[in-house]
Amino acid sequence: MSLKVVCYGVRPNEVAFFEKLNKYQFELSLVEGLLTHDNIETAKGMDAVILRGNCVADRQNVEKMAEYGVKYLFTRTVGFNHIDLQAAADYNMSVARVPSYSPNAIAELSLTLAMMLLRHTAYTTNRTAHKNFIVDGTMFSKEVRNCTVGVIGTGKIGLTEASLFKGLGANVVGYDVFQSDAAKEVVTFMELDELLAVSDIVSLHVPYFPGQNDQMVNAEFLAKMKDDAILINTARGELQDNEAILAALEANTLGGFGTDVFANEAAIFFKEFSENEAIPDATVQKLVDLYPRVLVTPHIGSNTDEALSNMIETSYENLNDVLTTGETLNVVALPEKQS
Repeated sequence: MSLKVVCYGVRPNEVAFFEKLNKYQFELSLVEGLLTHDNIETAKGMDAVILRGNCVADRQNVEKMAEYGVKYLFTRTVGFNHIDLQAAADYNMSVARVPSYSPNAIAELSLTLAMMLLRHTAYTTNRTAHKNFIVDGTMFSKEVRNCTVGVIGTGKIGLTEASLFKGLGANVVGYDVFQSDAAKEVVTFMELDELLAVSDIVSLHVPYFPGQNDQMVNAEFLAKMKDDAILINTARGELQDNEAILAALEANTLGGFGTDVFANEAAIFFKEFSENEAIPDATVQKLVDLYPRVLVTPHIGSNTDEALSNMIETSYENLNDVLTTGETLNVVALPEKQS
């Protein structure tokens, strides 16, 4: 009997990928919506679930899954903070993740947002869309080869972005607690304060560690940047202090801001608000209103053919591994079960 697997957050354009890559012939149930308290009944009769980011896998839902017979609680994301690991342990569920996928997907988006802000393309095309073809002072820009790009976090994604910018002729500097030999061939490493002081573009690619680097991009961080610099965050929304970024933009001490992420973004992303409807977070609303100096994409960094394939294939491999060998290399360590 084949494994029954329910996959959440499967967009219409992703269905064909889930079906085509299903080489183990799992019995799939593809749910377009994210997992919530309201649709948890879709897990009834399933052996496994595959989540995406912003799905709700808290104790309430984990308890329901256990009641429904779910044994495998997997996510097709790198992060797994949307899963209550203690609850998973208490209900004897196996948890696994996708440790990596196409670094180019996120790196290309970071570069795109940075270049749009540097060359003022959103500003310009917004004007021409309204039949205004006058070239004004705002459209004047630097060439990226005359800029210094600071990459904070030079792992796979950061290094890929650094290589892309270097290919465009930019001077690329980096900061990381671990300076890999591969990264040393692309970036000039320096201390964080020095990077902030010299960079025309600052791009974040560091993991989020709750309680350790929350809102690392704060007023103090921003004050160390050049006044006309561009800030890009395609990593995690928890890394940025939205109010501090808004204040810097309003004071014109930050040139532009591009982000693919916000903290608590599930309340905003993947929803459509009417023209007269305010975004639930007032600070985010003010940032959005600063378009085109602020460019927001709704967590689409991994929304590419390659990244999607990587995430699905690894998720399927994780399931096959635990079924055939009893374990997977991508298992998430769980805490001790509580009585």
